[in-house]
Amino acid sequence: MDKSAKKQKTSGLKYRRIVVKLGTRLLTGGGNHLDLTVMSDIARQIAALHSQGAEIVIVSSGAVAAGRHKLGIEGKVKGIPYRQVLASVGQSRLMNTYEQLFDQHHITVAQGLLTRSDIDDRAGYLNARNTLLALMELGVICIVNENDVVSADEIKENKFGENDILSAMVANLIDADMLMILSDTGGLFTADPRVDPEARLIPVVEKIDASIKRLCRGTSGGMGTGGMITKVEAAALAVSSGVHVVIASGKEPDIVLKLASGDMRGTHFLPAISHMESRRRWMVSGLCTRGKLLVDSGAALALKKQNRSLLAAGIKNAEGKFGRGDIVAIYDTNETQIGCGIANYSSEDINIIKGAQSNKIAGLVSVDYGPEVVHRNNLALLEREEQGANRQAL
Repeated sequence: MDKSAKKQKTSGLKYRRIVVKLGTRLLTGGGNHLDLTVMSDIARQIAALHSQGAEIVIVSSGAVAAGRHKLGIEGKVKGIPYRQVLASVGQSRLMNTYEQLFDQHHITVAQGLLTRSDIDDRAGYLNARNTLLALMELGVICIVNENDVVSADEIKENKFGENDILSAMVANLIDADMLMILSDTGGLFTADPRVDPEARLIPVVEKIDASIKRLCRGTSGGMGTGGMITKVEAAALAVSSGVHVVIASGKEPDIVLKLASGDMRGTHFLPAISHMESRRRWMVSGLCTRGKLLVDSGAALALKKQNRSLLAAGIKNAEGKFGRGDIVAIYDTNETQIGCGIANYSSEDINIIKGAQSNKIAGLVSVDYGPEVVHRNNLALLEREEQGANRQAL
């Protein structure tokens, strides 16, 4: 689908690129196994958004609960190895359930198992980002989960609530417009609504400070590993990247559809800056720049005027020593900086493939990461006034 068609299809939606985080207590209905009625209804809503051209990634809990049910184990299981066993047994069942549900809507799903270290690593970050963006371009919905089988530090009970934090990291990874954190609670309240009848929903949070965090301590429970505090911590991480976050009840009718259209149900955490501006500031700040690419006039024109990726054929030279996943500055032949981007190849490899046509790359380097040295999704262009300032500074 071309960009104009996708924009037209999403004209009725306020948010186009969305991460939907589904908690264990929601997916199990508070019981000890996956609730197919709940999951089917959520899949229906997500499929409806998908048909309107929305790009969606799901971060799903529930693998441990599915494994517990398969093995006939009641109650909580103590000890990390046993929980990893449950996750191992349950993950395939969880994905099989999603596949069957989305097959009914003729939507292909993919599985993404991540650990925090995957995203912290610069090459891992780039690999995960490129894969998720490519899946969305193909219309595939990726179901992301924490890789509990190998991630022992992050599966400890009552400690981290990793899928909440993971959902915020995924939202940052794909430049999401909105992160929906859906559970069995209606949002952030002034007190625990399960024990205090006077508790009131807080509809909007403009700033996450100590007073907000005090409201949500001590509210975890049931089958999940995270409570409200981990959800607010995830919200803090996401809004700092310019993502609009909402914590809401996944049991509310058509909640996914309503939130994507701009409904203000639940608790909304407002970003202080747009995610595009946040990412651009990070990339062009120069704080993380590891090297420099000099490109020819044709490549410069393609980047500035045609929203193209930077291909090897347009590169004249790579300066400095940097690795795959590092940020590099991009300059034209007049030594004017055009912008910055995340490199798909190391400086050593770029100096081998520079000037080469895309179909020749595989024969020149040991690993072919594709024709784009810097993909347009990983590129931030400088404004004209900034380019002029940089030229004067040289």
